[in-house]
Amino acid sequence: MTSVSFARIIDSRHHSSVHGTKIFGLLFKKIMSLDDYEVGRMSGKGKFSTVYKAKRKSDNLTVALKKIAVDVMDKKDVEACMQEVALLQNVTNHPNIINYLDSFLDDHYLVIVLEWAGAGDLKRQLDKAQQKSARFDEGLVWKIFNQIASALLHMHRKRTMHRDLKPANIFLTAKGMVKLGDLGLGRYLSEATMEAFTKVGTPLYMSPEMLSGKRGSGYTWKSDVYSLGCVLYELAMLRAPFKEPGMTFQELCKRVIRGDYEHLPKVFSDEMRDIVDGMLATDPDKRPDLEEICAISEAMTEKYAKLKSDRKEREGKMADAGGKSKK
Repeated sequence: MTSVSFARIIDSRHHSSVHGTKIFGLLFKKIMSLDDYEVGRMSGKGKFSTVYKAKRKSDNLTVALKKIAVDVMDKKDVEACMQEVALLQNVTNHPNIINYLDSFLDDHYLVIVLEWAGAGDLKRQLDKAQQKSARFDEGLVWKIFNQIASALLHMHRKRTMHRDLKPANIFLTAKGMVKLGDLGLGRYLSEATMEAFTKVGTPLYMSPEMLSGKRGSGYTWKSDVYSLGCVLYELAMLRAPFKEPGMTFQELCKRVIRGDYEHLPKVFSDEMRDIVDGMLATDPDKRPDLEEICAISEAMTEKYAKLKSDRKEREGKMADAGGKSKK
């Protein structure tokens, strides 16, 4: 398996004047190749990349195979691509993050091999639920959210911001596990760096400090917390908090900066409503820390799991009593 040093990639900017393929040739040794995989159907496409469902011939493992055309990239895109591989290596080995398996250079393509999430992304499941006008049970919302929050906490502990947290970048396995993925806009921050300044992401899930447009204004880890709050809101309401038909980008920015959204109805628990409002606070300093968020989501997940178990037990006893009375 190819092993590319995380630090080496982060420090590789001095190669930036070299052609994209040559840069990757310096960093990736061709231990594996596309011949080692059975490449199947295409599952996604980006500006420079195409993702396929594939099977590794050595053990028949189903994987996601991402082919990136590095020979047509400019300096900025090459650096972003190298950073994505570095971030994947840095944050992998968490049960709720898409696992990085390998990467290698094959002809003019950088190939990244990732864990396959067979049930697609969370956005598709939310769209299906919205079409049926059927909200998720709150217990299920907490169960899904708890896994996302755990993954994000792991990333932050590895000094890595996600910066594009949204349902389309959260994946589901055939066994029902939730997996955070797509680190293309992720950012590693050294111990000495506390803020990022590049404005990236998806507007519906971007924090007020990212959308404010103030020159020189940065954002911290709490920007990811805000995006996480948008995801939790959408899990509960089946729509993003600031989404309105026909709304312009300028109108969206104004609403986000004002914190102008419809709060969760009282059908949800106080814990759910409070944590959403806390994460969507316009002032980053007033948002809860991820450790606190994870503690609350863990406790609520366990609470609803116990309620479900107790309910099943009662229903089982009632069914048994009903069966005996008929005899």
